[in-house]
Amino acid sequence: MRFFNPRLFNENNADEPLLRMLGLFFAIALSSVGNESALAQEPGEPLRISEFRMAGDETRTRIVFDMDRKVEPKWFLLRSPHRIVIDLPRSDFAIGTEAVEARGLIGKVRYGDMDDDHSRMILTTDGPIMVEDLSVLENENSPGYRLIVDIVAGSEETFEAAMKARIGEAPDEKRPDTPPVRPHEGSNEGNKFTLVIDPGHGGIDGGTRGVNGTSEKQITLAFALELKNKLDETGAYHVVLTRNRDVFLRLDERVRIARQNDADLLISIHADAISVRNFRGATIYTLSERASDAEAAATAARENLSDQLAGMTVEAESDEVADILVDLIRRETHAFSIRFARTLLGELTNAVDVVNNPLRSAGFKVLRAPDVPSILLELGYLSNPKDEALMRDAEWRGRAAENIVRAIEAFVAAKTGAGG
Repeated sequence: MRFFNPRLFNENNADEPLLRMLGLFFAIALSSVGNESALAQEPGEPLRISEFRMAGDETRTRIVFDMDRKVEPKWFLLRSPHRIVIDLPRSDFAIGTEAVEARGLIGKVRYGDMDDDHSRMILTTDGPIMVEDLSVLENENSPGYRLIVDIVAGSEETFEAAMKARIGEAPDEKRPDTPPVRPHEGSNEGNKFTLVIDPGHGGIDGGTRGVNGTSEKQITLAFALELKNKLDETGAYHVVLTRNRDVFLRLDERVRIARQNDADLLISIHADAISVRNFRGATIYTLSERASDAEAAATAARENLSDQLAGMTVEAESDEVADILVDLIRRETHAFSIRFARTLLGELTNAVDVVNNPLRSAGFKVLRAPDVPSILLELGYLSNPKDEALMRDAEWRGRAAENIVRAIEAFVAAKTGAGG
């Protein structure tokens, strides 16, 4: 748009100098507006969060973090353990690890993406608390805004009342009538064998952490991408990732992705941790309501906590009606799962170390699809320095992935030959 055009006026107009000045004024004003627009934040750019800090004691604590723009966070409370959950637009957390160390009433701080549109921060407290204030204020002496959370120690009764009062702010409290369908990764031309690779954890759910700081969610994603590349190179499979970036997925969403893509096999990738530092090696798990051993039961319990640790407020969906047909499908699926687990072990031992009794079973929620053969592979123990170093090594991941591809090839050949 042109605000001033001197051609609209007669060349002999006496007011021409004034009009020229007005034109220059409007041109400068328009240029200024353009510059401000250029400096404005691009649509869809994540909220930038920095300068996280906490101060206080066991009776009163203040949490503050700086943001580059004003937002209206939603928050709610959860118990067992006591938590404050703060939902924000998708955010870039430029926060140092020292800043989130436990202090005052805060025992643990977690943060990360929940989906493409929003992120979440969870403040776990050492007991019941009351939220005196949670507000966003503009900074007085610097650009941007700050979110301030003031909490004080409280009783179970006051916490329970506050939790019920805020439950309407919990976006996970009610499931949609129709769960969102995640798109297929390309078309399955030729009706190829479909593999769903599930990198465990992600987003706010970081999983375990290695002795040298390696995050499980990073290792599982790196390995899943490597395995997908190896499988794609063969041209023989249709491969789907449950996630291809650092984002949170509920356990039932992972199962749903496998079923929606008519998966022939689900491989869930994880990396364990244990208090025994010298314990190391890979483990392969299948589904069983009764765990094969105490360690398998403990591992399943840890993995099944993923939703709760991410501040989810809903229970997992119940299993399908256990009629005779579904029961038969489950039995066949379980048989194929065990067959692949044994085949995988035979190939995997050529590339990686495995634990004693490497074939185990427990009640992993991510393996519960009634019609998809599924296994959970713990690549090793991040609590062991040697295992951690190997999992961080791209060459090791490549060798391990190649052996998994061979196991898949053998499994598919046997399954096809059996008319499966």
